Amino acid sequence: MQVQFAATDNLLVTLVGIQPSDFETLVEIRIEAMRESLERIGRFDPLRARERFRSGFSPQFTRYIEVAGERVGFVVVKPIIDGLLLDHLYIKQSAQGAGVGSTVLRQVFREADAAGLAVRVGALRESASNHFYVRHGFQFVESDEFDNYYIRSPEQGCA
Repeated sequence: MQVQFAATDNLLVTLVGIQPSDFETLVEIRIEAMRESLERIGRFDPLRARERFRSGFSPQFTRYIEVAGERVGFVVVKPIIDGLLLDHLYIKQSAQGAGVGSTVLRQVFREADAAGLAVRVGALRESASNHFYVRHGFQFVESDEFDNYYIRSPEQGCA
């Protein structure tokens, strides 16, 4: 399944399904995107990042993020008992700051709102993604030793 939508007049974002054989490419994107945040707290370990991703790898819920035909990241949205889990949203550093992540998040919200579902997400406590998620309407729920957890209710509408 492929979904196209515009972030701005100049930015066309496409979500494209992946194949199970894309695992290594996805891990590379994840490691690149998380490296700085994990190094900041002394927890950068590529092997552990690979194994954590492998343990929850769900190709059927994973989509590449493409801009102008280039794969710039990926998103994983999984169904859970009380809504959807935004399990991963990673944008390569070279594509960050251009509105790609916000555009993808708005698409996730459209899909969740159409189904009347809440969206949950977790973020590494020291990551800039916490501000990103709050800015887009997520409400803080709780935290643990390493992560903060947020929810966005369907009635909040698109950010």
